[in-house]
Amino acid sequence: VTRFAILSKALNAPPEKWHGLQDVETRYRQRYADLISNADVRDVFEKRSRIIRAIRNFLDARGFIEVETPTLQPLYGGAAARPFTTEHHALGQTFYLRIADELYLKRLIVGGFDRVYEITKDFRNEGIDRNHSPEFTMLEWYEAYGDFKTVLKRTEDLMREVTVAVHGEPRFTHHGELIDLEAPFAQKTLREAIRE
Repeated sequence: VTRFAILSKALNAPPEKWHGLQDVETRYRQRYADLISNADVRDVFEKRSRIIRAIRNFLDARGFIEVETPTLQPLYGGAAARPFTTEHHALGQTFYLRIADELYLKRLIVGGFDRVYEITKDFRNEGIDRNHSPEFTMLEWYEAYGDFKTVLKRTEDLMREVTVAVHGEPRFTHHGELIDLEAPFAQKTLREAIRE
């Protein structure tokens, strides 16, 4: 380096890259700080982006159309969950942040679209923990003229194709366990599952 210029002054030193942020509360409330020092967290963000792209590519290639349904809804439904509420001042009405995309997507099927999907944020005003966020990304798709076997096959193909897009092969390791999606998924009836 023969010359450099400081573009902005940091008021606080960034997290030290060798140990990262140790405080869990800070990690989740200041994600940008965690991203600076934690390559594993950055990897999750990058994988998520590849997953979303692969899902879109998969569904688009099979004739599905991506749509956007209302986030603010005058009635909530599609799941048994408590919604967040807000007021629309111009209309003088209470609205709800969507808890599911299902009802509006099914209306599009009735309206003549045979295959629709949406990848969007849903909101549920319920418990919060490491596995449950009040705001989360949901994929829902609907397909006219298909049955549960159609959905089983499509889900299997989607999972396999997304895994290949992210990991380069139809298998990956999760918490030390090998997940292999190359073979057809095991299937059982509800009765068989209850017996187990």
